Amino acid sequence: MTDLIHKFKVGQTVDLIASTFRSAAAGHYEIIGLRPADGEVPRCRIKSISELHERVVAESDLVPSAHMKFD
Repeated sequence: MTDLIHKFKVGQTVDLIASTFRSAAAGHYEIIGLRPADGEVPRCRIKSISELHERVVAESDLVPSAHMKFD
């Protein structure tokens, strides 16, 4: 059911839009999980190879990456 509201899929490589409100590793992230919408905004669990932790972000903070596979 979450596939109907999410524009990204688990395993897809994305880029996190830069923001002055958060510090984040540069580079690509992998979608590792889909979360229920928080109000109107679907959320995703993402992981960067440069960080030890995962992040949960709004889909509106993500864009598809030019890289097809996460490395």
